[in-house]
Amino acid sequence: MCSSLATRVAPRRSGASGACSRALAAAFTMGNKQTVFTHEQLEAYQDCTFFTRKEIMRLFYRYQDLAPQLVPLDYTSCPDVKVPYELIGSMPELKDNPFRQRIAQVFSDDGDGHMTLDNFLDMFSVMSEMAPRDLKAYYAFKIYDFNDDGYICAWDLEQTVTKLTRGELSAEEVSLVCEKVLGEADGDHDGRLSLEDFQNMILRAPDFLSTFHIRI
Repeated sequence: MCSSLATRVAPRRSGASGACSRALAAAFTMGNKQTVFTHEQLEAYQDCTFFTRKEIMRLFYRYQDLAPQLVPLDYTSCPDVKVPYELIGSMPELKDNPFRQRIAQVFSDDGDGHMTLDNFLDMFSVMSEMAPRDLKAYYAFKIYDFNDDGYICAWDLEQTVTKLTRGELSAEEVSLVCEKVLGEADGDHDGRLSLEDFQNMILRAPDFLSTFHIRI
């Protein structure tokens, strides 16, 4: 959500992208009660996500609980911390999702599925009920673009259909489904789906918003 595209598609406030810099990652202590983030950082995360401060804190503790020995409660030193994909993929919200590895790869900085806190918040924000259709469609496109070439080709579709059906279709049946999808959605008939093709296809799928969703 802190990417330039995300803030362009669905800005919360002006200047949100700059406000999301990791330089804002800080913590302070009031008496014996430790507060993880400064008020400024929480405001920045609100600008960059679709969450309230309470929801942001809840997600931080979810992130910290995944690897308590790795993720500090004090972010004053701007720790360069990534929770391994093995732990991200084991979360109840993802463990039964056939696209869990692709989701983690798309939202991670290096495409390896290992997530910083920013990556973690981005993922939940885009997959939340509050995120707009265009933003969800953009990330769904990236998830289904398995070879990361900027298009969804026949091979990408085969991977997608196989995962969606959990391998229950034969290779011939998968091929027929992919041919049908390309025949209906490939606007310029180049044998692959562009982002625009995909977005137009999503417009005809009224249940897309409810399926591309993770509850917090």
